[in-house]
Amino acid sequence: MALRSKIIELISISSKVLLTLKKMFLSTYENNLDKKWRVSVPASFRSYLSSMGYNGVVCYPSFNNYSIEGCPQNRIEKLSDSIDSLNPFEEKRDIFATSVLAESVNLQFDSEGRISLPDKLLNHAKIKQKMLFVGQGKTFQIWEPKLFEKFKLQARRKANLLRASLKWETQFKKEQK
Repeated sequence: MALRSKIIELISISSKVLLTLKKMFLSTYENNLDKKWRVSVPASFRSYLSSMGYNGVVCYPSFNNYSIEGCPQNRIEKLSDSIDSLNPFEEKRDIFATSVLAESVNLQFDSEGRISLPDKLLNHAKIKQKMLFVGQGKTFQIWEPKLFEKFKLQARRKANLLRASLKWETQFKKEQK
């Protein structure tokens, strides 16, 4: 009996660890468009989206760089709420709604976990065949590999310069409350 309860305890701990690992988009994966212009979304990304009850992903062109932003439906809803909080007669509201919401597409996974990225998204990100899925925590980006390498080098340099701005201790104090 002691062995059985120990095994059950280990399974329970393993399940909690797996659930914890699914709580964000992590790592970088390279995939190719297939002959029908579909791409397989990384299994860990699909797993995270599935754990939230989604069988797809929302994508839109980044207005920060030449990439495609990918996120779950609840993230685009938060962006929409943020945009809706602006004065409806203010130019900023129209600018953000047009830049994000009007360009967003809801892409459903097929039976093999693939999506079909529209031409306008592929053109924005300058993707021809190969692409990188880049985890960003609660979101991810899709990049043309050479463009991402350039961006990553710049980002590392800037991160090194700005590293003191991360408020590590403050964040832990908030989490403990």
